[in-house]
Amino acid sequence: MTSGAPEREYVLARRVLLDALDALGGHRDACVLVGAQAVYFHTGPADIAVPEHTTDADLAIDPRILEASPLLGPTLIAAGFRATGRPGTWLGDEDVEVDLMVPATLGGGGRRGARIPPHDNNATRKAKGLEAAVEDWSTHRVASLGPDRDHRGHVIRVAGPAALLVAKLHKIADRVGEADRSQDKDALDVLRLLQAVPTQVLATSLQRLLTADVCATVVGEAIRHFEQLFATSKPLGAEMAVRATGGLADPETIRASCTVLARELLSEVRREARRQ
Repeated sequence: MTSGAPEREYVLARRVLLDALDALGGHRDACVLVGAQAVYFHTGPADIAVPEHTTDADLAIDPRILEASPLLGPTLIAAGFRATGRPGTWLGDEDVEVDLMVPATLGGGGRRGARIPPHDNNATRKAKGLEAAVEDWSTHRVASLGPDRDHRGHVIRVAGPAALLVAKLHKIADRVGEADRSQDKDALDVLRLLQAVPTQVLATSLQRLLTADVCATVVGEAIRHFEQLFATSKPLGAEMAVRATGGLADPETIRASCTVLARELLSEVRREARRQ
């Protein structure tokens, strides 16, 4: 942030998110805010010197309650969004991306685009790890961030911290070994959640999600990813978080925070399981 104000890219990403929510109208009840904007909703600045920064908007779609009409693609196009040729990715003002994603286990057949007829196969895409987001959410008013007389806001579902942690862990695990370090920011978002949300709250939510049919499998996988990425003697996730700070935070502090908080959460999840 500069002088306490959000960075321009973040303000623009929020504005385009609101554009998309305006366009989706009655479909908003089937949308859950996920991704960095949802993370920052729960964490704020946290205890990290790196400012909140995102250039896009992510919405999970629950196809179980999505209405058949109006069709998603034509609705977004009529509102000025442009298709990219990539399933689920839409371009808004200044080419800001809005991703419409369906939890993989609810997205039908196909490799990328979700099969949720009568909506077009390219309107949304499948994403593993979002299953928890359609189970763990609460409603909040998501409003404009900028001083540009945009007073809009929508009361929508926002994924809970545990669901966001699950989604981030799957995203990181899917990209381990890739040369592109653009995903290092996801590891820093994991640390933001660990710092900002009480360990007991996360553990209780994760244990509850482990009993929910729609997401139990992916939550169990996420917990295993978590241990491998953040709680080992040389955690890759911690190194990714260090790189994402770009030198704005002490590397040893970041590494230690990742490892200590991860091990505390894993211990608490195991204690919660024993209490069941």
